[in-house]
Amino acid sequence: MNKLLKNIKKFFKDTIKKVQNSKFYNTKFMLTVRKLFGNRLFTVLFFGIIIYLYLVFADTGSIFFVLRRSIYIIVPLTLVAFGGLYSERSGIVNIALEGIMVFGAFVGILFMVKLQENGVNGQMLYVYSILIAGLAGGLFSLIHAFASINMKANQVISGTALNLLAPALALFFIKIIFGGEDIVFQDSFLIQEMGFLSKIPVLGEIFFTKTYLSTFYAIVIIIVASIALYKTKFGLRLRACGEHPHAADAAGVNVNRMRYYGVFISGILAGIGGIVMIIPIDVAFRGTASGYGFLALAVLISGQWRPFRIVIVAAFFGFMLNLSGAYTSIGFLSKAGLPDKFYSMIPFFMTLIVLAFTSRNSQAPKAAGEPYDPGKR
Repeated sequence: MNKLLKNIKKFFKDTIKKVQNSKFYNTKFMLTVRKLFGNRLFTVLFFGIIIYLYLVFADTGSIFFVLRRSIYIIVPLTLVAFGGLYSERSGIVNIALEGIMVFGAFVGILFMVKLQENGVNGQMLYVYSILIAGLAGGLFSLIHAFASINMKANQVISGTALNLLAPALALFFIKIIFGGEDIVFQDSFLIQEMGFLSKIPVLGEIFFTKTYLSTFYAIVIIIVASIALYKTKFGLRLRACGEHPHAADAAGVNVNRMRYYGVFISGILAGIGGIVMIIPIDVAFRGTASGYGFLALAVLISGQWRPFRIVIVAAFFGFMLNLSGAYTSIGFLSKAGLPDKFYSMIPFFMTLIVLAFTSRNSQAPKAAGEPYDPGKR
């Protein structure tokens, strides 16, 4: 197994090295651009341009379908991973992301269905449902915050308890309100085309055809969350509480309050991620988030608690997850004659490989998981 991992790692290193040693990559123009944007970012952009050009000139109807469906997974996965980022940067380990997703989705979809029963519909209903889901997730996460901050409980046990509590609560109320085991909803929020944007080569097919407004809301939220965490005083104080809480306290920062903020924001993002994940890919809510909360934790660790890397890892995992269910749409994969279980195994196998390469160098916030004790220095 170790030999296989070394060979895969060597293959990717050699491929990147060949591209970086190519004449085009090292022209004066490219050197100038690399100085402006940095080598790593430029490498990603360079590969992205190559893939884009390939998609423009290739017959890729099935690939467009896979990429479009992948976005339905990538967006909520990134949102929930960012939720974990805020919580852990404040010093609280939040493995309750799965449970918060379930609770937020339950409340948001319940609100949506009840209004649909009264004849209310349209895109604004979806927007209000997303806001309600985020608020519900935030409030539910305060249970974890209280247990971890005020009661100084073990944060892993507290998070596990919420993961067990949320599905049970959701199914209990679904049984009482609807008399069944799921909430069936009407998905009337799909936008077939977004005007002239749908005509853009490749990007129009992927982002602006058969899409949801929640995709663009989520992208804005992710950008704002990144800026708030790294470019504002609030973000600096939050990160200080996760790295050196005693130093932050000495500087006048209320550590417990900042940790509450971190967990609450984490809950909001996870709650939004829950409803944004379920609406595009299902027709009913069944009291589960299908393990996406746990996968978001893997994304967070593989992304090394950094926003840009989290987005890249989430895109990779999202594509792999969708590929396992949509392989029949891709000619050469459907003709390979491999069993269905093989494709279902791919995302989790790739997760292990990525974690094997990245977790060794991962450094969590220094004070994450440790209850803050003002008397302890």
